[in-house]
Amino acid sequence: MLKHPDLRHPQFLTTREVADLLRVKERKVYDLAAANEIPHRRITGKLLFPADQIRAWIGGKDGSPERPDVLAGSHDPLLDWAIHASGCGLAMLCNGSADGLIKFQDGAASLAGLHLPEETGWNVGSVGSLGLRDAVLIAWARRRRGLLIAENAVGTITSVADLKGRRVALRQSGAGAALLLARLLGDAGLSEADLTCSPTPAHSENDAAATVAAGEADAALGIEAMAKPFRLGFLPLVDENFDLLIDRKAYFSQPVQRLFTFARSADFKTRAAALGGYDLSDHGVVRWLSD
Repeated sequence: MLKHPDLRHPQFLTTREVADLLRVKERKVYDLAAANEIPHRRITGKLLFPADQIRAWIGGKDGSPERPDVLAGSHDPLLDWAIHASGCGLAMLCNGSADGLIKFQDGAASLAGLHLPEETGWNVGSVGSLGLRDAVLIAWARRRRGLLIAENAVGTITSVADLKGRRVALRQSGAGAALLLARLLGDAGLSEADLTCSPTPAHSENDAAATVAAGEADAALGIEAMAKPFRLGFLPLVDENFDLLIDRKAYFSQPVQRLFTFARSADFKTRAAALGGYDLSDHGVVRWLSD
């Protein structure tokens, strides 16, 4: 690295330092430089990156409109708790994964929580097909999802096929849970027509669990973290990826950085363990990066 009077603020960054800053592999930084998509210099044969220009590039000083500090998309109780406990200041407009993608594309949100089921995974193909720019998909957690079962129905519902004729709390159209339930019903040779469906959809994980706990439904597709607080039975079915789609500029903003800093704390890990059904081993991993 070139010498600079203030070594705490070097004039140039190395490829490794830029990769660490962007949380990507060094190969991606080389590709960005080769395509002239990131400020860089070649000095004595070495690839270096002007620190002030990199900060401006990350900050999106390119005429792009400011996004609000809003998290849209799917609801996650651990994320909900972390936003409040960290005091990061993000507002939440959670109305399902599909709605989150729309709000993100429209610039109405800086982040979107997603758990969209795909043929071979979760979320990556869905966001990759949208032609998004300046966006990154960050792993939040793996969640265990299955059937939340009313106390008086425990033991009588042992598979998705047992939902036939039962009262089931459904999620809103476009929610990741609604898309997954349709697939699971199809695999069991059923459809929503075979169920006695709740008259109004549940708009969050809490709402779905509360509907079952109140005796208004025999079961709902939910996450394990909701079983204990609502004293419900739980039948595990799948492990899903819950990811955050984040605008590149917003990722480096104070609210988002404060949230992710808090998510590295012991309090956060303790809360996840207490809720149950969370696997944080991939938390913070970049699962997809726009071109």
